[in-house]
Amino acid sequence: MRSWFQVLRPISPRARLVLGCMSFLLPVVIWCIVTYVPAVWHPQMLITDPGSAEYLQAGMRMDKAAFADAVKEAEDDHKPPPKGTPCNPIYLPAPHEVAAALYTAFITPPATLDGPWLHQSLWHSIRIIFWGYVISSLIGMPLGILCGAYTAVARVNEPFIEFFRYLPAPAFGALMVAILGIYDGPKIAIIVIGTFFQQVLIIANTTRKLDPALLEAALTLGTRNRQLLTRVVVPAILPDLYRDQRILLGWAWTYLIVAELIGTTSGITWFITQQARYQHFPNVYAAIAMIGIIGLGTDQLLAIVGRRLFPWDRSLAKFA
Repeated sequence: MRSWFQVLRPISPRARLVLGCMSFLLPVVIWCIVTYVPAVWHPQMLITDPGSAEYLQAGMRMDKAAFADAVKEAEDDHKPPPKGTPCNPIYLPAPHEVAAALYTAFITPPATLDGPWLHQSLWHSIRIIFWGYVISSLIGMPLGILCGAYTAVARVNEPFIEFFRYLPAPAFGALMVAILGIYDGPKIAIIVIGTFFQQVLIIANTTRKLDPALLEAALTLGTRNRQLLTRVVVPAILPDLYRDQRILLGWAWTYLIVAELIGTTSGITWFITQQARYQHFPNVYAAIAMIGIIGLGTDQLLAIVGRRLFPWDRSLAKFA
């Protein structure tokens, strides 16, 4: 374990696996303690027997202070007091309830006749992410490379991009609805706005980190100036560019929920909103967990592909 805390020293594959499992296990353990151990939190009481309290029903939840008052009132009147067990608020379901919801949410019909199933909501959101990220990358990636390679291009574009990236993407929601309608167009546009400007700056910075010795060697070997970009710059930064795209894809997922709040009638945000409205909080947690599972799974798949595409780049393997 002493080697785990030495600066910039790699750790063994077994240690990577153990620490990776712990990163998921520790939050789950804390969640279980808070959920299953009454002495930790459990600020409410779950009514099992309302007793003589006519305003209580079995299955209700109420604060412990209010429950104590109800018990004292019944005892003072020499009537059967209500009974209950400590519990957490309804918005904090137990881990086993969320685990069950991960399965049942896919086979349980929607609460409303026109409501979407979970798999339909997920697929709709994935399509929004895909198109928003593809459009952002098709424009942002070439522009970022040009800004990093040519100072003149950077001076024309980066000052405005630096200004625009501080503007919150959700602020353009009403404008996007007015221009693109109320369907998927505004959602895709929000993801593009949220990732494009950051993408240009990150890729430009990655391009500028290229070793100048590579350019000098290429020029010495007779490479023309206009060929440097396609023959030297782009091939040299491909591993770092690939890693940047993986990070930026995660940003696209973070903008998804905000984007889908705009006139939403579909997508995973709509599913979460509907389930929360009917207080089906295990399904809410299950849907949120599904976003993380899909995002992490996609990232790990891209990491495997990256190791195959760039086997010479050791930093890509460490990053994965």
